[in-house]
Amino acid sequence: KENFDSIPDLEFNPIRGKIVHAFFDKRNLRQESDGLVDEINFEDFLTIMSYFRPIEMNMDEEQLDRFRKEKLKFLFHMYDSDHDGKITLQEYRNVVEELLSGNPHLEKESARSIADGAMLEAASICVGQMGPDQVYEGITFDDFLKMWQGIDIETKMHVRFLNMETIAHCY
Repeated sequence: KENFDSIPDLEFNPIRGKIVHAFFDKRNLRQESDGLVDEINFEDFLTIMSYFRPIEMNMDEEQLDRFRKEKLKFLFHMYDSDHDGKITLQEYRNVVEELLSGNPHLEKESARSIADGAMLEAASICVGQMGPDQVYEGITFDDFLKMWQGIDIETKMHVRFLNMETIAHCY
C-alpha cells in the first residue's frame, strides 16, 4: 500500500484512502471473499484496472449490462467500508465529508446535511414513501443500481491508455 504514496495524481485526491483501499479489497479482486489483502501482484493490479477500461464498440446489450454492473459494484465496495452489503448513512457521511474536505468554506455540519439529504433521496427512490416509524437501513447493491440508472457510468469511469502503435510511429 505504501507504493501508492508515490503516485502524484493521487496525492491531492480527497478520497485517496478509499481508492487505495479498493485495490486491496478482496471483493474487487474477484476472490468472492471478504476482507483485505496486504499486497497485490501485477495480475491483481490488472484486475483492478480492468474496472476502468473503456467500453468496446462491439459489446452487445448483455455484455454492456455486465460491464456496467462490474463498475458499479467496484464503486459500491468503495462506499461500503464495513463490507456488510449496505451503505449506511454513516458510511455515506464519511465519503461526502472526505470529498468536501478540501473546501475551506464548507463546515462539517454542512457536509453532513448534504449526505443526509442524499440518503433521504436514496430512500425515496428505492423504498418510496416511508412511514414515520420506518427506518431506511442503508443502500443495498440493488438500490445502488436503481440510483445510478440513466447515468452514463460506462464512459465516465474509465482510464484512457495510450495506443502503442501511435508511440511506435514517434521514433
